[in-house]
Amino acid sequence: MKRHVGAISKTTVILVLSLVVVAILGVLFYNFVNPSPQSTATTPTTPLSTPTTTTSTTTTTTPRPQVILSGAGASFLAPQMFEWARLFKDVSGIKVEYQSVGSGAGRDMFFNKVVHFAGSDPPLSKELYNKYKGEVMQIPVVVGAVAIVYNIPDLPREATLCLSGEVLALIYKGEIKYWNDDRIIAINPELKNVLPREEIIAVHRSDSSGTTSVFTTYLNKVAPSMWSRELVGFTVDWPVDRVGRGVGGKGNEGVTQVVKTTPYSIGYVELSYAVTQNLPIAAIRNSEGVCVKPTVETVQSTLVNTARQLPQSPLDDWSDVLYTMLNAEGRNSYPIISFSYIFVYRKYPDAQVVQALKEFIKWILTDGQKHMVPGYLPLPREVAEIGLKAVELLEVG
Repeated sequence: MKRHVGAISKTTVILVLSLVVVAILGVLFYNFVNPSPQSTATTPTTPLSTPTTTTSTTTTTTPRPQVILSGAGASFLAPQMFEWARLFKDVSGIKVEYQSVGSGAGRDMFFNKVVHFAGSDPPLSKELYNKYKGEVMQIPVVVGAVAIVYNIPDLPREATLCLSGEVLALIYKGEIKYWNDDRIIAINPELKNVLPREEIIAVHRSDSSGTTSVFTTYLNKVAPSMWSRELVGFTVDWPVDRVGRGVGGKGNEGVTQVVKTTPYSIGYVELSYAVTQNLPIAAIRNSEGVCVKPTVETVQSTLVNTARQLPQSPLDDWSDVLYTMLNAEGRNSYPIISFSYIFVYRKYPDAQVVQALKEFIKWILTDGQKHMVPGYLPLPREVAEIGLKAVELLEVG
C-alpha cells in the first residue's frame, strides 16, 4: 500500500512539473509572436516619408507676393518721384519703380499697359481726353518751373540775364545768332559791354518730352507770329538745327549736361536740374513786362492767379490748364510753370494693384507734399484735394 501511494505521488510531481514547463513555454511563445506595447514605443514602425502626427497638424502659409507699382514718363518729374518712391517704401513697404524716359515714351508705355501709371508734364490733349474719357484719371502731383539756363563764361556770376519769349523764339529759330545781338542788349542794357559776340548754341531735347511741350507751348502763346503751332509738341523739328547751332540732349539730365559742358550755350530744363547742378538761370520777362526768376514766390504768384480756373475732378478735361498757367497775369508771376501729372486708369483687374495705387496717391498728395526736392513746389491744398478724389474713384474692374 505504501509503495502504491509513493508511486502516485511521484507521478503527480512529474505531471505538475510538466504542466509548469508547458506554461512557461507557452508564455514565451506568446511574447515572441505578440510584442508588448513597450517594444512598439521604442521601435519605430512608421516610414520616414510619412508625416508624423505633429507634422500633419502644423499648417504652413506662403507669403503673399509683394506688389510693385511701375511707372514711366516725364524726366521733369523724375527727381521728385525717385524721392517719393524711396520714402513711400519706408513707410508702406510698397515698392514703386519709375523710369525717366520722357513724357511721350511714358504715355506710350501706359496706354500699352506696360506700366501702371505714367508721369507727364502736359495733361492729355482734348483729342486724347475724349478718346479715354471716363477711363483715365489725370492727377496733378507737383508744381514745377521750366528754367532757362545758360553757359556764358564772360558773364559775371552775379549778373542777371533777362530774356523774353520773343527772343527765345528767335534764338531757337536760329534768327538770333550772337549773344550780343541788339534784341538781347535791348532787354539787358547794363550788359552791353559784357555780352560777347559768340555764337549761341541752342540745346533742346532729343527725345519725346513734356518739358519741350511746355516750353514750345509757351513760345507759341507769347510769340505766335514767330513760333507757330506746327512747332509745338513733344518732339519738334527745331529750325536752329538747320543752321547748325542746335544740339539735342536726352532727358532733362542730358540737356543739363550739354549746357554745363558747352560754352555759350542755352537750354531749357526743369528748375530742379538747374538748382542741383548750379547752372546760371535767366530771368524771363512776364506778361507785366517784369523780369522774374523762378522762385517759390514767383511760382506761387502764378498759381494764385490760375487756381480758380482748374477742373474739379481727375476725370475732367485738363487740356486747357497748361495754356492758362503759361504767361499768367501778375507782376510777380514767373511765366513758364506747369503741373506735373500722373495718369492712372480708373479700373485695374488686380485688387492688390488698386489698393497699392490708392495708398501711393493718398500719400504723395498728403505727407509726400512735405518732402519736396529743391526746385519743386508743393501743390496748393485746393489742388491736392482735387487729386485725392481719385482715391475714391479707383476700383477693381
